[in-house]
Amino acid sequence: ELVAHVLRAGFTHVEFLPLTHHPFYGSWGYQCLGYFAPSEFFGSPDELKYLINHLHQNGIGVILDWVPAHFPTDDQGLASFDGTHLFEHSDPRKGFHPDWNTSIFNYGRHEVCAFLLSSARFWIEEYHIDGIRVDAVASMLYLDYSREDGEWVPNADGGNQKWDAVNFLKRFNESLYGAHPGILTIAEESTAWPGVSKPTFDGGLGFGCKWDMGWMHDTLQYLQRDPVHRKHHHNEITFRGVYAFSENYVLALSHDEVVHGKGSIINKMPGDEWQKRANVRTLFAMQFAQPGKKLLFMGMEFGQWTEWNHEESLDWALLDHPNHIALLDCVSDLNHLYRTEEALYSTDFDAKGVYWSVMDDHEQSVLCFIRIGKSGDAILVACNLTPTIREGYRVGVPSGGRWREIFNSDSARYGGSNCVSDSPVEADDRGAHGQSHSIEIRLPPLSVVYWKV
Repeated sequence: ELVAHVLRAGFTHVEFLPLTHHPFYGSWGYQCLGYFAPSEFFGSPDELKYLINHLHQNGIGVILDWVPAHFPTDDQGLASFDGTHLFEHSDPRKGFHPDWNTSIFNYGRHEVCAFLLSSARFWIEEYHIDGIRVDAVASMLYLDYSREDGEWVPNADGGNQKWDAVNFLKRFNESLYGAHPGILTIAEESTAWPGVSKPTFDGGLGFGCKWDMGWMHDTLQYLQRDPVHRKHHHNEITFRGVYAFSENYVLALSHDEVVHGKGSIINKMPGDEWQKRANVRTLFAMQFAQPGKKLLFMGMEFGQWTEWNHEESLDWALLDHPNHIALLDCVSDLNHLYRTEEALYSTDFDAKGVYWSVMDDHEQSVLCFIRIGKSGDAILVACNLTPTIREGYRVGVPSGGRWREIFNSDSARYGGSNCVSDSPVEADDRGAHGQSHSIEIRLPPLSVVYWKV
């Protein structure tokens, strides 16, 4: 059933919350005890291997959420393992995490680093995991993370950088990529630490990608506003253009956005039920078009109304309702376009892969940009972030020819008002927005449209 749903939605990878054994189910696996033992909730080791193999046979990769930043203090775990502070620092200013009431690994000990590196290699080599997303990297990098003055110990230079952890993360990436060049490592890192996804030989930490927490925060903050107020906050939706290529980013909408009273993605949106759905389709269509890789959390793809609860299953019964099937169809088509349109994926980490076109039309809350593939193929992405139809909107394009609409989030197929453009539009040589040609197109309400020659 998992494989069937993932294929139906068009995803190419699934990310498992921590597979390793953990003592408290309410931690969702993030407080690990057995770094080499799969959780019993995934079945026996052989059953988990069977699941991963079955996913692979269906063309679906598997990413493991891995937690080397901290571990619980349960007596049966690693804390005071042999009666001494073997794995953790003895000084609580270094060895205890106040946010999670957990212990912090002593990355200055060779044995501890070897243990953790062996765990990461184990999941790749024994279970054939395709990638590892490292949790809470920011908490590993800073000695004063979530601490007040006097609650942390500066490094030898008087700074707050935790160099032992930095060196460990570099070794982690060098070890994994050295042994298995085809894997992917991803950092959940929420600060401006430089070079998280740069190679270690270039002074970076060596991760393949880094989560773009800024995009998530700004975009959700913007879309939660009533459309009448959005023109006053246009910078929230355009600011990403300033830093989009400073790292190899993943645009992630994760479990953190739909728990602890934050509500589901669809319930964050303003307006009546139709507008909520339109805003969600707009969110996903902007996400898939922007440079960077994409991540959705389960339930978002079909518009679950309630926030995620680890004690309950997803509300699969919603897939009996046409509106929820329509949203799933929208996500499925976006995944298909992302895989098949080179302009949407081949230059995700290259500044030449996007031209930020209409970035200043705050009065109409319109945003346009052009994705450009390695082969030169181009896709115009036009976003209308109000419920007002914009007729005859002129926007610059990089070439002449007959441009056609290849995606419209307002399509009736997705539950929209079907304000679509069935006929191609001939580009003329009136340049606009720094481009040699331009076209006049219709912008449907609360929508994103993709156009290409």
